[in-house]
Amino acid sequence: MDLDAALVVNKKVNNINMKNIKKHVREGYAKIAKQAGSCCCISPNFCCGTTDLAQNISRMIGYTEEELKTVPEGANLGLGCGNPIALASLKEGETVLDLGSGAGFDAFLAASKVGKTGRVIGIDITREMIEKANENVKKGNYENVEFRLGEIENIPVDSNSVDVIISNCVINLSPDKRKVFQEAFRVLKPGGRLMISDIVLLKELPNFIKNSIEAYIGCLSGAIEKDEYIEIIKKAGFQRVKILDETLFPIDYMANDPTTKAIIEDFKIPREKLEEIANTIMSIKVYGVKTIERGSKNEQEQ
Repeated sequence: MDLDAALVVNKKVNNINMKNIKKHVREGYAKIAKQAGSCCCISPNFCCGTTDLAQNISRMIGYTEEELKTVPEGANLGLGCGNPIALASLKEGETVLDLGSGAGFDAFLAASKVGKTGRVIGIDITREMIEKANENVKKGNYENVEFRLGEIENIPVDSNSVDVIISNCVINLSPDKRKVFQEAFRVLKPGGRLMISDIVLLKELPNFIKNSIEAYIGCLSGAIEKDEYIEIIKKAGFQRVKILDETLFPIDYMANDPTTKAIIEDFKIPREKLEEIANTIMSIKVYGVKTIERGSKNEQEQ
């Protein structure tokens, strides 16, 4: 199957209606935003966890103790699958866009790197997340961070206005990933960088997972194969696209995630089958650049 045909299949999302997906994702993450505790890649029906759980998850995926201590309490919900900030090489004065910013964790870390002359914009589909993020802005007294309600398929940001785009385990939730990367390309300045962490597959998941709304919210059903994911980024116009890091989804982590655990119990998945599924799921960090004209001063600095 060629890429365009695969994208048509992906947009149908295995007979799950696209509007229905967004509705469930919005409702699921609204519930997380309202909870005192926190969960990683969790559905609205299986809520769990504490601040300690979120911190432990974040340590596992690459955040340092210093980073965890610098953000306001409640900003880290443990929803990521990697640390895009660690590899983004953010500079003083840059404008950073965080796609799927949640309660603001990565946005606040980015704010400390770009300084007072820089700016960070967070975009999230869930009104409750935006409200929680704005509460955290006040807690941390951030003057260079703002959050906007919007879809990552239709980013509410001007064209050619952003230096760096970051995103953490969010684009896999979109039923139209091609549109997301086209929009990302649009809003980046020439020479701007893309640095994202996300979940991809090494091969297709079983149908009972692909057709599950719960698994979609749990970062599984929405994931596509790695090669297809990279090709979509390239087709959007990005150059020098490369995977900087990749890690298989740990079997124990999968078994302990409440959304995945519920699916396992519902379908009575044996341990050996679970291991097989886990070995098809991967967390990756991807880099790309919106190229600029040859010979320009900016190109020579890249």
